Amino acid sequence: MEKKKTVSQTRTKLYIRTLIIVFFDIVTLSLSGFVALWVRFDFSINQIPANFLETQIRMTPMVVASFLIIYYFCKLYHSVWRFASVSELSRIVLAYVIIVPVFIVEHLVGGFHMPRSTYLIAYTLDFLTCVAIRFSYRIFRYWANRRRTARTDDAERVMVIGAGSAARELLADISVSERVRYQVVCIIDDNVNNRGKYIGNIPIVGGRDDIPEMAVKYDVTRIIFAIPSADAATRKAILNIAKSTGCKLQVIPGLSQLASGEVHVTQLRDVDITDLLGRGEIHVNNEEIFEAIHGKTILVTGGGGSIGSELCRQIAAAGPRQLIIFDIYENNAYDIQQELRHDYPELNLVTLIGSVRNTNRVNWLLRAYKPDVVYHAAAHKHVPLMEDSPDEAIKNNVLGTLKMGTAAAENGVKRFLLISTDKAVNPTNVMGASKRICELVIQMLDRKYPGTTFCAVRFGNVLGSNGSVIPLFKKQIAAGGPVTVTDKNIIRYFMTIPEAVSLVLQAGHYAKGGEIFVLDMGEPVKIDDMARRMIELSGFTPDVDIEIVYTGLRPGEKLYEETLIDKEHKHLSETANSTIFVEDPYPLDDAWFMDELKKLENASKSEVSGDKIRALIREVVPTFVPDRDRKKA
Repeated sequence: MEKKKTVSQTRTKLYIRTLIIVFFDIVTLSLSGFVALWVRFDFSINQIPANFLETQIRMTPMVVASFLIIYYFCKLYHSVWRFASVSELSRIVLAYVIIVPVFIVEHLVGGFHMPRSTYLIAYTLDFLTCVAIRFSYRIFRYWANRRRTARTDDAERVMVIGAGSAARELLADISVSERVRYQVVCIIDDNVNNRGKYIGNIPIVGGRDDIPEMAVKYDVTRIIFAIPSADAATRKAILNIAKSTGCKLQVIPGLSQLASGEVHVTQLRDVDITDLLGRGEIHVNNEEIFEAIHGKTILVTGGGGSIGSELCRQIAAAGPRQLIIFDIYENNAYDIQQELRHDYPELNLVTLIGSVRNTNRVNWLLRAYKPDVVYHAAAHKHVPLMEDSPDEAIKNNVLGTLKMGTAAAENGVKRFLLISTDKAVNPTNVMGASKRICELVIQMLDRKYPGTTFCAVRFGNVLGSNGSVIPLFKKQIAAGGPVTVTDKNIIRYFMTIPEAVSLVLQAGHYAKGGEIFVLDMGEPVKIDDMARRMIELSGFTPDVDIEIVYTGLRPGEKLYEETLIDKEHKHLSETANSTIFVEDPYPLDDAWFMDELKKLENASKSEVSGDKIRALIREVVPTFVPDRDRKKA
C-alpha cells in the first residue's frame, strides 16, 4: 500500500512539472510574435501598424496550438529535464524542423500577411525559449549543487574510473543531484590519449596504475567504477588496485541494466565479492527457459532453501500454470511463499510441508497436483554434519531422491531434474558421495521409466547460499573478527545463485535423458584471498584491524576442489550454451545397483557404525575415498 502511495505521489509531481512547462511554453509562444514585431519596428510599439497587430492576435491561438501538438509528438513533455542532454536537444531540433512546413501551410490557408523578418525573429525566439525552459532547471541545479558542495565540508571527494559515455552521464547526474554530496575531483582512464584532458572541469589524471597515487594527491574518499562494458578480468584487475587505497568502492550497473541510456547516482551499488571473482557472468537463453516452464505445473522440492527459493523466483517470473513449493522446514517455505505472493499476486501458488523421505506423502502430492516438471533441490548438504550422521545423508539424499523420482515417473511427470554438486566428483566426504549415488539413481530411473526424462545438474559453491563462506565472513567481520579460514591454500569454484538456477532451468530444456549437466566455472578462487578482499571491502586491513585465523580442514573437506569440467573426458560433450557441458550416463548394472541401495537403506535404519555405512557407499562409488582413510594413507 505504501509503495502504491509513493508511486502515485511521484506521478502527481511529474504531472505538475509537465503542466508548469506547458504554461511557460504557452506564455513564450504567445509573446514571441509580438516581441518579433517590436524588434522589427525598431523597438517602438507606436511604429507597429495596427493591421500587423490584429493579424498577430488572430495568428497566436493557432500558432500556440500547433506548436504544443508538435512538442507533444516530439516527446518534449516526456523527458526528465533534470537530466536533459544531447538526446533532448535533438528532439527540440526535430520539432523545429517539422514546424517550418506546418507553419507555411497555416500561413497560406489563413491568409496571414506579416513582414517576413518577423517570422524569422519569432522562430528564433521560440527555439531559444524552448531550449531555455527545458535546460534552465538542469543549469540551475548544476550551479546550486556546485555551490552547495563547495561550501559543504562533508562532501565526499570522488574519483571516477572511466571516461566513456557512461561516466559522462554519471558525472552529469552527480552535478545536479540533491541526494548525494559528491565532489568529483579526478578521472582515471587507461587511454593515454585522454591524459591531461578534461570532462567539464574535471581532469583525467592517469591510468589504473596511477589510482593509489592520485587517491592520495586528490584526497579521495570514494571511487566509482564507471566502465559497464569492461570484461570480468579487467574489472577485477582495476578494482583490486582501487581497493588497496582504502576508499569506499562503488560500481555502476552492467550494460544489460542500462538499457535506458542514462546512468544515475541511484543506480550505484557497493562493490561486492562477485566483482572480484574474475569470471564473466554466465549467460543463458531465457527463451528456452520460458519455453520449458511457461504454462506448466512445476514442483520444487526443498523450495525454501537457497537454491530452491531462487528456482521458485525464476519459475514464477516465467509464468507457470501452477508452482508447488514442497519443503520440510516451514519457516523457509513461509518466507518464499510470502515473497512470491507479494511479487506475483496472480501466480497460482501452492506451499506444502513434508519430507521427500515420506513415501505416502510424496505419492499423494504427485497424484493430487500432477506436476509436469519436478526440480529436486531437497537435500542435506553440510559436509561436516553429514560426516557425523551418514545414515541421515543416505535417508534424505539417496532414498529421498529414489522415492521422489520413482513417484514422479509413476505419476506422469514429464521431466525430473536433480540438483547435484561438484563434491560428487571423486568424493572425500559422505555428503558428496551420497550426491554421486543420487546421480546414479537418476540415470537408473531414466532407463527404467522412458516416459519421464531424468537428468542432474552439477555446479560448484554458490555465493551467498545458506552455509556458504560469504555470509559467515560477513558475520565475523561485523563482529570485529577473527575471520576463520580452514587452510591458507584451500581453493573453490564459485557461481552466483541466479547463475546456478539459470543453469538448472536451461538444463531442463536440453535434457534428453540420463545426462549430468556441468558448468565451466573458470578459474578457482583461494578462500584466503576472498576473506582478505571482503575485509578490505568492509574498510578494514587484514591481520591489522581484522585477524584471519586458520582452523584446519574440517572432516571430509578437500583442499583442492575437483574441477567440474575435464575437457579431455571422453564422455564430455558441449551444448548450445558454450559454458554448459554434458557428462554422458555411467554404465551400470541396474539390478546390482538396486541391491546395493537396499543394503544402504537397511544400514541407515539399523544401529550400525558410520564406518559400516561408508564401506557400503564405497562399494557403489569406488572413487569415494573417505577423508579419514586418505589421512591414514
